[in-house]
Amino acid sequence: MTFSIAARCPRTGQLGVGALTARPAVGKLVAHVHSGGGAVATQATSNPFLAYDGLPMLGEGRSPQEVLTELLARDPGREVRQVGMVDRQGRSHAFTGSRTSDWAGHRTGPGYAVQGNRLVGPETLAEIVRVFEDSRELDLAERLVLAVGAGEESGGDRHGARSATVTVIGDQPYPLSDVRVNDAEHPARELRRLYGVFREQVLPTIRGLPTRDDPMGESARQALGAQMGQQTPSNAVNRAATSAIRDAL
Repeated sequence: MTFSIAARCPRTGQLGVGALTARPAVGKLVAHVHSGGGAVATQATSNPFLAYDGLPMLGEGRSPQEVLTELLARDPGREVRQVGMVDRQGRSHAFTGSRTSDWAGHRTGPGYAVQGNRLVGPETLAEIVRVFEDSRELDLAERLVLAVGAGEESGGDRHGARSATVTVIGDQPYPLSDVRVNDAEHPARELRRLYGVFREQVLPTIRGLPTRDDPMGESARQALGAQMGQQTPSNAVNRAATSAIRDAL
């Protein structure tokens, strides 16, 4: 019922997940990203703990293969699970249980893990990989939007699609991009439209937020600078007079 891609951009170090499914509101159930750990997509008969437990383990420097092997070994429902995982170094690993809905499978490569179930066939994953690999010059969020669109156009879910999501995180705890379509006739198309709006109207605000290295943030810096520039002439004269008296003393 779902296809997804977990990915890392080698140029920026950003991590993200893009996904599409036949059910409403795919976002928070499938896509999990942490700046200090990696990106995880968990689907089919989903187990969110593969992400909640896996991301801290990735943050310790353990490989996706090692983490998934350990987590799945203690998951009694693993044969109906599907999960893809990428760490902050770009290492990737994926798993498709033997009892997930046909067609089901996954593909991995440097910096990505692509997986899907109840698809028309493997061509959906092949098209997602092709578009993702051919768009290296773009920002990760846009690459994921394009990859999701390519998956839907190639046939995608045999039962159609209702929702889609793209979430990307940079070097801060908060998302750099978080765009979701919770219910639409053509969710990948709507995702593309909303991402354009997000990029123009929201992303500049996010880029101006405080960071760990800059507690003020560029937006606050500009706002305070504008307020100082708007002070009245009388206040400016009073400050100049006060300064002159202080200098004379």
